[in-house]
Amino acid sequence: MAFQTEFEFTLPKGYVDGEGNLHRQGLMRLATAADEVLPLKDPRVQQNPAYLTVILLSRVMVKLGSLPEVNPRIVEGLFVSDLSYLQEFYRQINDGGAAQVKAVCPRCEHAFTMELAPGE
Repeated sequence: MAFQTEFEFTLPKGYVDGEGNLHRQGLMRLATAADEVLPLKDPRVQQNPAYLTVILLSRVMVKLGSLPEVNPRIVEGLFVSDLSYLQEFYRQINDGGAAQVKAVCPRCEHAFTMELAPGE
């Protein structure tokens, strides 16, 4: 049995690129110690500690739709709900715990909480 290091995800809303294309499907890998430590030296993180999330996610997101790469500018352009989703997904795959996210049914607008499994 192989050890799984990459996990598929689907963003709730999706990233809209400069040409208007929507990117929702992605792939995130497990974080390394370097992924969590090296961004602390980045001047953007030193000026604004909240920026750590942007740098960290841009390092561990292997793929997002048909984009050639995922960089901090792309993570900055995500909708807040997608950023929140990715933070929970990151915690889930790296901490091994079940992540719960708030969701809203697009048809009836019923709000509910759902548990994410790796790959969802």
